[in-house]
Amino acid sequence: MKARRLLITGAAGFTGAHAVRYFHAAGAEVTAVVRRPSAGVNWPEGVKQQVCDLSDRRAVAAMVAEAEPDEVLHLAGRNSVPESWQDPLLYMETNVMATLYLLEALRARPAGRILVAGSRLKYQPGTAAGPPHPYSLSKTLEELVSLAWGTLFKQPVLLAEPCNLIGPGPSTGFCSLLAQHIVESEAAAAGGADAPQAFRLSSRQALRDFLDVRDAVRAYDSILRFGSEGTVYRIDSGTQRTLGDISAKLLAHAKAPVRMDWGPEAPGQAPEPAGAAQADAADEAVENAAALGWKPEISLEQSLKEIVDYCRSGREGRLS
Repeated sequence: MKARRLLITGAAGFTGAHAVRYFHAAGAEVTAVVRRPSAGVNWPEGVKQQVCDLSDRRAVAAMVAEAEPDEVLHLAGRNSVPESWQDPLLYMETNVMATLYLLEALRARPAGRILVAGSRLKYQPGTAAGPPHPYSLSKTLEELVSLAWGTLFKQPVLLAEPCNLIGPGPSTGFCSLLAQHIVESEAAAAGGADAPQAFRLSSRQALRDFLDVRDAVRAYDSILRFGSEGTVYRIDSGTQRTLGDISAKLLAHAKAPVRMDWGPEAPGQAPEPAGAAQADAADEAVENAAALGWKPEISLEQSLKEIVDYCRSGREGRLS
């Protein structure tokens, strides 16, 4: 049986690195696309690396022609809200135009399924509030043009919207940042140095849904295999937890005192940004990945423990 030829963009990122290892272990011929060569990336034997600036249209076309993928998992992009305010055009180029260049290059391979990783921070166009930040605008446009390109040119395009992804590996997410703060506090205590500045939490009561990145990668696989073209698939654990609860679970692993700034205690609980729910109402085809038979397998407790263990390992951004 012929192996799947899978191209993964953003392969050096947090989710991308896990995806490369998962699909390679599953027997796929993986091409890992990175923006620049990185000595910190230690791919499994047999993974092909392609260096490509996705904002360069000609380079993208050449990369796709060489890789000849059967399937594409598009994870590349920028995802910092503060940075998007500083350089909004960079976010349009990286999240919107680069996606279009990839879709256009893939038109020569119409049979290949394309899964684009979107964001829960998209907004509903036409609402009075408008986009909350340039990052939201860029991801909303990325989703719109991806689905439209699929319709216009009969390309098998699918979308995924994961919740907050956590797990061992180089991440700038909340759980990894707090875990790193814990490890730094332990090191300071062991060396007799002053404890680092307090870790600031915006609110103990804010609600978020956290999912292990490895479960999300399995969901991507299910969507690529069994998903319906032109559909947006939400990926989540199904349970929202307060940031205070998550912090307490992480701090339980600490081996030294950890300074925390808990922020203002606002009454009530603030759920995840409402933009995602508003946008869902207008989507013609929105499903949960669970409809494809996928379900999470890794517990929150396991994920949090492995995040702390990873930060203690000193692997400096590498999975292995």
